[in-house]
Amino acid sequence: MMALSRGLRFCARVFSWIPVLIITCVVLWSYYAYVFELCLFTISNMLEKVAYLVVFHVCFLMFSWTYWKSIFTPPASPCKKFQLSYSDKEHYEMEERSDVQKQILVDIAKRLPIFTRAASGAIRFCDRCQVLKPDRSHHCSVCEACVLKMDHHCPWVNNCVGFSNYKFFLLFLSYSMVYCVFITATVFRYFIKFWVGDMPNGNAKFHVLFLMFVALMFFVSLMFLFGYHCWLVAKNRSTLEAFSAPVFTSGPDRNGFNMGMKRNLQQVFGEDKRLWFIPVCSSQGDGHYFPVRNLNESSTSLLANEKWEEDEEEESDDENMGRDRDPSVTIEMGEEEE
Repeated sequence: MMALSRGLRFCARVFSWIPVLIITCVVLWSYYAYVFELCLFTISNMLEKVAYLVVFHVCFLMFSWTYWKSIFTPPASPCKKFQLSYSDKEHYEMEERSDVQKQILVDIAKRLPIFTRAASGAIRFCDRCQVLKPDRSHHCSVCEACVLKMDHHCPWVNNCVGFSNYKFFLLFLSYSMVYCVFITATVFRYFIKFWVGDMPNGNAKFHVLFLMFVALMFFVSLMFLFGYHCWLVAKNRSTLEAFSAPVFTSGPDRNGFNMGMKRNLQQVFGEDKRLWFIPVCSSQGDGHYFPVRNLNESSTSLLANEKWEEDEEEESDDENMGRDRDPSVTIEMGEEEE
């Protein structure tokens, strides 16, 4: 059974790369069709040819760079401070009363910048990863890990989109649209000529006609997706939070993390506007703490965050003792939140 399970997981991981392979093949074909069939074999004007090739390669470079970063940037997971220490694990698993177990988690959460709750009002705890979930984090069943500020798992990048790569994902969508718009705008004139028969039939005709249709099709689909994520950034929500409002101690609040347009943009892209359109890490924070809209919770969270950062500099004696004694202690109880 174990061998069968591992075999199925391996097959699932292999098949999960199929969407990425499809996108890669389409993009490589578009490169061939545009550079060779259109620019080198069809366009006769040298100035037009050079200008198209230069701008196209800039768009292609930025598209490829952002796509690569979206795929291969590992999703960030909660740090060790959100894991139960050895003594807390021992106390938790030995306790049989559920209300006492919940109180244990509440006491631990007081030492951490955690202000969201499960729908039941309990502390959000992942029984698979054995961590208290930081605000806005969720467990991804595909990645089999808790992801900081998880937005969604995207099959087209075969990766979880979250705190560590959300900026890259947005740039990938934007540069994909630029790539499609540039191709459509420059191919259109030759598309018409081939369509009405002003240019001779050949291999270039098929590539140019098909290139136009593919670029338009991808642009329309990307336009809606990019517009939706722009709205999410403006409201400071993730895709999961748009469908299910985060729950605070005062109750559910869809605008709980909305700090205004400017600050919302800075959380994702950073304060240095020169880095906004470059796929380098510039997002604010570390994904474990986010300011909240409510003034009382915001001031409380700030104090808690300062205390948490001070504690982070110290090594936990309980954790050290736990690693020496029994690192395989697990908790079998808990309610998972996907």
